[in-house]
Amino acid sequence: MAEQVFKIPDSIKKNAKFSYCPGCDHGVATRLVAEVIDELGIREKTILAASVGCSVTLYDFLEIDSLEAPHGRAMAEATGIKRACPDKFVFTYQGDGDFASIGLAESMHAALRGENISAICINNTTYGMTGGQLGPTTIMGQKTTTSPTGRNREYYGYPIKIAEHIALCDGTAYSARVSLDTVANIRKAKQAIKKAFEVQLKGLGFGFVEILSTCPTNWKMTPDKAHERVRNEMMPVFKLGVYKDITAEG
Repeated sequence: MAEQVFKIPDSIKKNAKFSYCPGCDHGVATRLVAEVIDELGIREKTILAASVGCSVTLYDFLEIDSLEAPHGRAMAEATGIKRACPDKFVFTYQGDGDFASIGLAESMHAALRGENISAICINNTTYGMTGGQLGPTTIMGQKTTTSPTGRNREYYGYPIKIAEHIALCDGTAYSARVSLDTVANIRKAKQAIKKAFEVQLKGLGFGFVEILSTCPTNWKMTPDKAHERVRNEMMPVFKLGVYKDITAEG
């Protein structure tokens, strides 16, 4: 009899039909989160706070308790949940516009306070759900529906480098940037998510992972071309790596 070596994670709803656009990396990120929850054995005590954007549909796919937050307020909601229920595992799943634009104050101050929660931010350099507008991570020269001639410094300023900013917060226990463009990088992304979850379980403080992701629909690219863009255009700006890990500090 053949041995099963690959299956749907237990934390993914078996009747779930992903609503992400074809080729979008949200599906891969969702699976990684589910795998980590299963491996850590924390499904029954996990609570998700998902905010407005493509990320908000995560609660449709995961077999865990979850709440929807207003746009940009997932971190505030997660803070309240964790303080009210300190024995629970609490994490947010947000887009770059949600985490680093309308929700930037919530995000930074949660990290500065060292809230014992974990956060995942999907960086696809655009507002995906609402039509591809310029976002806080839109790179220089990138054309969007609200920057038709490309992002320039004089009018739009520079993109924010989230993982680096979060790493500077004293309350941050772990901050990393990963990508989903190759199998090797997907494996590293899972390791980072697991580490960001583990620092919360150990009570060490704020855990954060920024994930470079594609948006083939708004980029108007095929999935393979979108991953090439991640490698050729995004990674030189948003360099992969671990920016803070207090468990590795001497």
